[in-house]
Amino acid sequence: MRSLRIGLVWHAAAATNLGVGALTAGNLALARKAAAAADVVPQFVIIGPRETGPLGVSGPDIEHRTITGRYMVNPSGFARDVRGLDIILDISAGDSFADIYPDKRFAYMAATKILPILMGKPLVLSPQTIGPFSRQPHSAIAGWICRHAAAVFARDPLSMQMLATLGATANARQTVDVAFALPFERAARTAGGPRRVGINVSGLLMSGGYAGGNEYGLGFDYPALTHGLITALLAAPDTEVHLVPHVIAPGLPRDDDGAAADALKAQYPALHRHPNFASASAAKSFISGLDFLAGARMHATIAAYSAGVPVVPISYSRKFEGLYGGLGYPWLVNARGMSTDAALAFILNAVDRRAELAADIAAGSNIVADGLDDYVAALAELFAAAAQ
Repeated sequence: MRSLRIGLVWHAAAATNLGVGALTAGNLALARKAAAAADVVPQFVIIGPRETGPLGVSGPDIEHRTITGRYMVNPSGFARDVRGLDIILDISAGDSFADIYPDKRFAYMAATKILPILMGKPLVLSPQTIGPFSRQPHSAIAGWICRHAAAVFARDPLSMQMLATLGATANARQTVDVAFALPFERAARTAGGPRRVGINVSGLLMSGGYAGGNEYGLGFDYPALTHGLITALLAAPDTEVHLVPHVIAPGLPRDDDGAAADALKAQYPALHRHPNFASASAAKSFISGLDFLAGARMHATIAAYSAGVPVVPISYSRKFEGLYGGLGYPWLVNARGMSTDAALAFILNAVDRRAELAADIAAGSNIVADGLDDYVAALAELFAAAAQ
């Protein structure tokens, strides 16, 4: 069996954002499965930003590199590492291959893709949100990258539409988010007892975004919605309410779910504030023992969905609508389609109709399974070709 060196770009082994950790662990699991099918022995090189979270993935087959400006421009940095790889899987941290962020971020995202293409290395865009792209030269650069990649995997229908706009569908296909494959241990539940309702509170949305105010143009007041939901659930009979943080970023207080959870726990002592999780898999394992989750971090809601837990995602960007629309899952608080009162009523109604949500999740599970199988099969072919 031949060894295959696989670059995992814009992944993170120690992510403070457990969503990126979920993408990393999920893509690793799927890539290992594809490597077995291709009869190759994988050696992974994770290339991502500097992270200070708990180490979520490790092993003798994993090396680590940190993306910095110096690493990118130094001939002994990124270029040398790419030269030593057989294939690159670039996931763009899930949703960062777009022009809605600062230009510096786009420059980094583009550079990690352009250089492997110019060096003749097969570049795979692992399942991710593509776009939006609405300005130049960003659209032209993104289109060139997607047309010259060995394969592009979109995780939702809206991303496929974006690829069509870019004129880059020839080597593209729609799959699903790799976080659906995140390994976990199902939490044990005892018969009877109170219903356990989880709330994944986004520190970012409680702060109004990085810039404050209503940065994402939401149709609802997220802090008001959160307080209303907590008040209603704490008043409900036979109900435990658990705060489930999914981004632990003490160095970025506006983005820190843990800080937001601490503030809410101080205001509502009856809440159960789960300690910060050691990994994305640990968070998913806990979520699997809940009866319901309302969440504003997409990968916290994916953890619930893929564990069969009734969930209402609270959207702040089109990535939510794209992902869950592709699964035919209607239980979503739309970013701009609901008022605060309507969103609160929608979530509370969903809590009471958990059996219907569970049935809709079961119905969508075949789409998830087919999407993951399609991605693994395609990766196996790409790995086999790269190993020749």
